[in-house]
Amino acid sequence: MRVIAKRTLRDFYLQAQFRDAKGPLEAWHAEAIKAQWLTPHDIKAQIGNASIVSDSLVVFNIAGNKYRLVVDVDYARQAMFVKFVGTHAEYDKLTLKGKQEDRTVEIRPIKTEQDYDAALAEVEALWGAEPDTPEGDKLDVLITLIEAYEARHHPIAPPDPIEAILFRMEQAGLERKDLEPYIGHSGRVSEVLNHKRPLTLEMIRKLWKGLHIPLESLIQAGDDVNHHQHA
Repeated sequence: MRVIAKRTLRDFYLQAQFRDAKGPLEAWHAEAIKAQWLTPHDIKAQIGNASIVSDSLVVFNIAGNKYRLVVDVDYARQAMFVKFVGTHAEYDKLTLKGKQEDRTVEIRPIKTEQDYDAALAEVEALWGAEPDTPEGDKLDVLITLIEAYEARHHPIAPPDPIEAILFRMEQAGLERKDLEPYIGHSGRVSEVLNHKRPLTLEMIRKLWKGLHIPLESLIQAGDDVNHHQHA
């Protein structure tokens, strides 16, 4: 999936009081950009506690249901627009805007934050436009421009490998004992989750194949991983 409006995520977790959301949001982002969700059912199959609130709006529970993330999904374009991230209290007060009235959209390079804000507003107005129509073509171009700007100015780093594992456990309703087929006995699972033992290549392969955690999230396990393949 193509994820845009990433600044919303960064602006939230870079606040001191919400730093605990950083790892879970990075883990969500890592899974989302690798996903190929064609229907709401596909999202529910991978992210079990996601809430489908309309044909396009999806709510994800983040950090043990402490925070909520709302995205608008264009399944045809394989794109997600981050609409909101915040606490449950903030979410309860949230009024999500529907499709904006049609208006003339000017496409121009995105060079500043003001340009970026304008482009996001234009995308919101065009969101869900039919592919291969004038509005759909404009939307495709704007998404591409926003992606390029965000890659330079609002990048989302891959998560810490343990955060990626914890996120997958939370979304799949797994307990520590469920990790034993991938990591080893309970003591080893505890050591890994407490950052006392690095992931080995064999663990990484098993977690990737068995739990579908993105390799990019797991491979950061450290430069010493090759020295612990048989640990």
